[in-house]
Amino acid sequence: MSALCAADNEGLSFGELKDSCSLTDGNLNRHLKVLEESGAVRIDKKFIDSKPRTTVYLSKAGLDRFSDYLAALNKVLQHAKKALPEETRKTWVLLGKTVRA
Repeated sequence: MSALCAADNEGLSFGELKDSCSLTDGNLNRHLKVLEESGAVRIDKKFIDSKPRTTVYLSKAGLDRFSDYLAALNKVLQHAKKALPEETRKTWVLLGKTVRA
């Protein structure tokens, strides 16, 4: 979903999405089927120069639900941060490096 958010309205080809998510064809197909059935994505299949091309687009409903998910995740993370001891809360690991808040 985050990869599709970054693609704006252009969508991503199946191959681009597969590479971005590091999934196999089968795994990505299964994920996309569930997302399409829920209305989170729209899948466009067509031929370009006699070659099949599948493009995946994030729907408005999908963007809304993903935004809700991120807001809920943020609440969980904030709650977890508050549960940490004071000294631990001031130290975070970002990209493998420890930083002080």
